[in-house]
Amino acid sequence: MTGVQVVVLGAGVVGLSTAVCIAESLPVCSVTLLAEKFSPDTTSDGAAGIVFAAPFPDIPLERQRRWFKDSFDHLLAIAQSQHSPDAGVILSSGWQIFKEVPATKKPYWSDLVIGFRVMTDRELKRFPDHKFGQAFTTVKCECSSYLPWLEERFRKAGGRVEQRRVSSLQELGDGFDLVVNCSGLGSKTLVGDAGVYPVRGQVLQVEAPWLTHFIRDGDGKTYIYPGVHSVTIGGTRQEGDWRLHVDEGDSASILERCGRLEPSLKKAKVLGEWVGLRPSRRNPRVERERVLLPGRRGVPVVHNYGHGGWGVTIAWGTALDALGLVRQCLKEMPGAKL
Repeated sequence: MTGVQVVVLGAGVVGLSTAVCIAESLPVCSVTLLAEKFSPDTTSDGAAGIVFAAPFPDIPLERQRRWFKDSFDHLLAIAQSQHSPDAGVILSSGWQIFKEVPATKKPYWSDLVIGFRVMTDRELKRFPDHKFGQAFTTVKCECSSYLPWLEERFRKAGGRVEQRRVSSLQELGDGFDLVVNCSGLGSKTLVGDAGVYPVRGQVLQVEAPWLTHFIRDGDGKTYIYPGVHSVTIGGTRQEGDWRLHVDEGDSASILERCGRLEPSLKKAKVLGEWVGLRPSRRNPRVERERVLLPGRRGVPVVHNYGHGGWGVTIAWGTALDALGLVRQCLKEMPGAKL
């Protein structure tokens, strides 16, 4: 068999990362990226894209560490290369602060970012409502630049792009030998996964070029992330909320909360507001199965979705895992030569 036909469903940060990994690593595969929405219209495009994580409950910590490390190292290499401006990947230093001392003072990724340390009492004086903090340098990935950059990289590797809506795997017919499902929230209907649910996020883009350090409240609801062209401030974490329109009450709350952490934001001009639905699940699904499609015995399907608010943080790591699963599928295909 030559030219194994692979389709990757979904063109957010997870889908594009996975498509690039397969196209660049497996020349035997002819890869098509198929999605209803591409940048700038994906959920990933509005993500603040700063890299750190909260643990998932049922995935071995070593696997999560690998996902984080592979993604961090990949993005750090871009941030330190000539591609940084085009890809929108930069280094970002700042603080994560907590109103109460957390049970885990050093998260599992503390040795994988740069210069992680506990904040001093003097530093914490700036945040009188908070009792504990962490200072570190990580990477920030602005998907409005990163996704088009990845798509170009995918095309250079021979990948094809097709824009259309797919409501079920059965619609794919017999056009592909292997399916890679990175459809995020779409997996709720595409593969009938009742465990997938939206977590609504609303953010504002403001003009505040004097801000150079990120600030994140440990509860994940209030944050200030300086970027290349603007500062992202947020946010909301509204589970099961499908609303995609801007809520003025949420905007006022974001401005008030962020203004308490960083009073100079009262001088910032609001450039825009954005709402997105994080594709959440108790744990990301990165595994394979065989699915019966019309007129066929069973097609291998590799799943890579359900990253919630940590898509940018672990996308490259889970993409490499998905690549490994694709390799396993190819080894079981008669006549496929790796």
